[in-house]
Amino acid sequence: MYRSDVVGSLLRPRYLKEARQQFEARKLTDVEFKRIEDRSVNEAIDLQLRTGIDVLTDGEMRRYAFWGHLIDAVEGFDKHGGWSMPFHNEKGEQISQPRPVVVSKLRRKRPMCAEEFTYLRARTDHPSKATFISAQQAAAYYDANKSSGAYPTMDAFLADLVSLLRDEVAELVRLGCTYIQIDSPQYAALIDSGIREGYRQRGTNPDRLLDLSIEMDNAVIGGHPGITFGLHLCRGNNQSKFYASGDYGPITKVFRYTKFQRFLLEFDDDRSGGFEPLAHMPVDRTVVLGLVSSKKPALESKDELKRRIHEAEKFLPLERLALSPQCGFASTWEGNLVTEADQEAKLRLVAETAREVWGTTK
Repeated sequence: MYRSDVVGSLLRPRYLKEARQQFEARKLTDVEFKRIEDRSVNEAIDLQLRTGIDVLTDGEMRRYAFWGHLIDAVEGFDKHGGWSMPFHNEKGEQISQPRPVVVSKLRRKRPMCAEEFTYLRARTDHPSKATFISAQQAAAYYDANKSSGAYPTMDAFLADLVSLLRDEVAELVRLGCTYIQIDSPQYAALIDSGIREGYRQRGTNPDRLLDLSIEMDNAVIGGHPGITFGLHLCRGNNQSKFYASGDYGPITKVFRYTKFQRFLLEFDDDRSGGFEPLAHMPVDRTVVLGLVSSKKPALESKDELKRRIHEAEKFLPLERLALSPQCGFASTWEGNLVTEADQEAKLRLVAETAREVWGTTK
């Protein structure tokens, strides 16, 4: 039981951002860029170790976005050719994030996460995990107009996609990974009442889509005794902006019918709703409360975090709870509007609060 956790991505250092641009412009060789990536992963590990977080990631430093491991490792996607996703903040400021789109048959060029995990495993003996895109998230990369030449139906695309993701999970397990986190902010589309209505208007039943998503997630993680599978759900995270709002009430089926043992859930502000949906959590599941914002620089009060943890305890016993930031600090390479000092302070706050509440690091 890891009482303090981190969702995945950490802020990319400036030198890494500059190196990625040079690499994409073919001004750096593979070897030169790989050394710079390694340096940034080393620094991400050191950051998490000195803040006291119980379980580490590599910071997703080798990805241009949290979904980058899929797009870079699997042939068949136009990296920026999909429909754009709007993100906004409380002030109404907006950005638009172009998505990938599948345009040809999927073919695995290389493992998606093997390099990330094996490097992390070799660099530290501290508990570590791999982060991984969900099939439900990648379903958004199908476009009936642009994808039908490769896959006449979304179901045909998803069949190949699930097969690839299942193989990747099996490879991570073979490499010794015992904690695999699946990232699926796309579930937020089934939380937000406005987005749900949009699905209905386009002829898609959001509840049927939820059932399909659960089936795909269960197919991907399969049966691997002794492996902890976590599911991270949030409402969008891009340069301190989001795309959805609402509590987890409409998707509590995910808690009951998926095989995940650990749920990393966003609860950092009013958009997330209350803890009441946690009453639907089966007795053998753990919830990691994402109470610390990765979007805003202001440092939360330790007393307020403890108050909210005990509020959640009304719906789940304390021994089935843990603490983390609400999302990654850099779901895309640009990163959220916080500094590296803010990020370090927030990770330390998570670790210290967890130790004071649970009295143990694991």
